[in-house]
Amino acid sequence: MPIEVGATIPSLNVIKITEDGPAEISTGALFDGRKVVLFGLPGAFTPTCSLNHLPGFIENRDTILAKGVDEIVCLSVNDHHVMKAWAQATGGLGKITFIADWDAALTEAVGMDADLSAGGLGLRSIRYSMIVEDGKVTAVNLEEKRGEATTSGAAAMLEQLG
Repeated sequence: MPIEVGATIPSLNVIKITEDGPAEISTGALFDGRKVVLFGLPGAFTPTCSLNHLPGFIENRDTILAKGVDEIVCLSVNDHHVMKAWAQATGGLGKITFIADWDAALTEAVGMDADLSAGGLGLRSIRYSMIVEDGKVTAVNLEEKRGEATTSGAAAMLEQLG
């Protein structure tokens, strides 16, 4: 069951992609005392993720940050090599934070996991976005239709942020 508004992000470690390589970071360091927009997606280099979901957040980065957001985080169940290559290929490296949830630990902990084995992807994240303030979820947007990034996209997030 997906995490709900009012819930606290579970405490665990994830892999953050940096210019210098992968770096382990706790969810506490990522979310506590800060306002963060987090969006999760099924996979780096997949069509909807690469053409629709991620680009909106990169293009609207400054506008989102201007609304009091400290950081924009993109999470996918991919290893850190794939996430870094994707961040570089999309021009997103250094603009938003990419998290390689390689073992789906955070994805499962927040109830956003899905078995996409039928499509050859295995365990992945559903498409979503959320606002996390001081470690607590204040908004959750689950994408209803496959192949779309509207409910969880940057335009919808901008409306939520006011």
